[in-house]
Amino acid sequence: MLSQLSSNDPVQLRKKRFLSALFDFPPNSMPIGRLDEKSEGLLLVTTDGKLSDTINRSGIEKEYYAQVDGPITDEALNQMRKGIEIGLFGKKHITRPCAITRIEAPHLPEASPKLRIGAHRPSSWISITLTEGKFRQVRKMTAAVGFPTLRLVRIRVGTIVLEGLQPGQVEKLQGFNVK
Repeated sequence: MLSQLSSNDPVQLRKKRFLSALFDFPPNSMPIGRLDEKSEGLLLVTTDGKLSDTINRSGIEKEYYAQVDGPITDEALNQMRKGIEIGLFGKKHITRPCAITRIEAPHLPEASPKLRIGAHRPSSWISITLTEGKFRQVRKMTAAVGFPTLRLVRIRVGTIVLEGLQPGQVEKLQGFNVK
C-alpha cells in the first residue's frame, strides 16, 4: 500500500492500493512523512499542514525497528550512531547522529509475503531513532555498513506509538502532542 491518499495517474490507480481504501479521510488530508511500499508501521495523517511541517522539519524523533541481514556488529552500530554517508538524490549526505541499539525480535504482525524475508539466513534486529527522515534513510544506513534492511517498521513518531494497532487499522487522534 502506498502512503499517499490517491493518485490521478491511471496506471498507478490500476496497480496500487492507496490509503483512501482504508478510511474515508477528511478533505485535504495528507500523510506526515511517508513509508515506502516495503516498509510498515505508524503513519500519521492530518489536515493540518503546519503540524505536518513541524513534525517533518523540527527534529521530532521517529523510531523504527529494522531486521537486518546477518548478525550486526558493534562496529556497524557505532558507525550509524555517529552519522554515516549515504547517497541522497545523486549527492552525498552525512546523517545526523542517532540512537541505535540491538534488540530481540519484536512481537509484530506477520510480514507481508511480498518482502521475501528468508527464514534460513541469520538476521538481527535493531531499534533506530532518527531526528531527520531522508528518503529511505534507514535502508541506506544499514546497507552502507554492510547489513541491508530486510524488514522495516516505524513504531513511534514523537510520543505517538504504534502499540496495539494492526496493519490497515486507522485510529482517530484528537488533541495529541507529538513532543
